[in-house]
Amino acid sequence: AESAGALTLFGTALAGIPVSTTHTITGAIVGVGAVHRLSAVRWGVARRIVWAWILTIPASAAVAALVFWIIRLVHPAA
Repeated sequence: AESAGALTLFGTALAGIPVSTTHTITGAIVGVGAVHRLSAVRWGVARRIVWAWILTIPASAAVAALVFWIIRLVHPAA
């Protein structure tokens, strides 16, 4: 899995494509496990990881908007 992740990271770096090391390694672990045996992957855990990735962007946007709104209340624009 580490070799697959390293090759993916190396290839994307050469292409100038920014990727997350965490996402790449996690995907490589799931991929290598699935190639050996589909039952080797804990699909419930993989599903929760994917949902966490999906929900991270809107959740962080909501927190940023809330903080922005609070700062605007405390320090209105001149």
